[in-house]
Amino acid sequence: MKKPCAVREAVMLPVVVIPVFNHALKIGALVDAVRAQELPCLLVDDGSEPVCAKVLMQLAAENPATVNLVRLPCNRGKGAAVMAGFREAARRGYSHVVQIDADGQHDAADIAGFLREARNFPEAMIIGCPKFDASVPKGRLYGRYLTHVWVWINTLSVDIRDSMCGFRVYPLPPVLRLIDTVRVGRRMDFDIEILVRLHWTGVAVRNRDTCVNYPPDGISHFDLLRDNLRISRMHAMLFFGMLWRLPWLLTRKRKGS
Repeated sequence: MKKPCAVREAVMLPVVVIPVFNHALKIGALVDAVRAQELPCLLVDDGSEPVCAKVLMQLAAENPATVNLVRLPCNRGKGAAVMAGFREAARRGYSHVVQIDADGQHDAADIAGFLREARNFPEAMIIGCPKFDASVPKGRLYGRYLTHVWVWINTLSVDIRDSMCGFRVYPLPPVLRLIDTVRVGRRMDFDIEILVRLHWTGVAVRNRDTCVNYPPDGISHFDLLRDNLRISRMHAMLFFGMLWRLPWLLTRKRKGS
């Protein structure tokens, strides 16, 4: 097993982490696209049903040198799956995690561009900023902007252009320090909350445009009622967290201006 690598080291060891919950029809093509870029892939089965679980096991068995599988015994949520991927990536000695969703929305060929940015800025988060086509559901599109406004309020900045895109690169050391000390949302609130909390700790942000497509046969696990309530509660908690940190955040903002 490779030894853990600090972000500042010259050699960057990335792995692609894909949280999967019942995406049996899409995941094979995504894994092929990752392997075509000669990158290792870590699949996290978030309690999928037997059909998808079997597909994931086959992918790992057929590609043992490049595809590894972590299986969660039951569905714990996207955030819990990604964090399980973080811990396994660290155990295997990787320095950076490329997170990409399993539903086929993102262009896996763009991983190379994200990693070029990460190599130039190894201590920063590289986060995707979606360039939507006509396939995007209008309700999802408009709802994103309300979250953007809350994120800008809670970070006292517009550094994070889009907090909901599931295509990003994390430097592992600060991420592990965060999730070892703070409880971060386990479900659809995860993508937003972890960016805000990492920003609070001083991790730099690099925004990168990426095309996003909503396939007509795509499967979304976003529950409009429960997940929106969960995200609203998270925004409220982050707002009070921002107020508690306000003097320090304002001091940092003045120093950076």
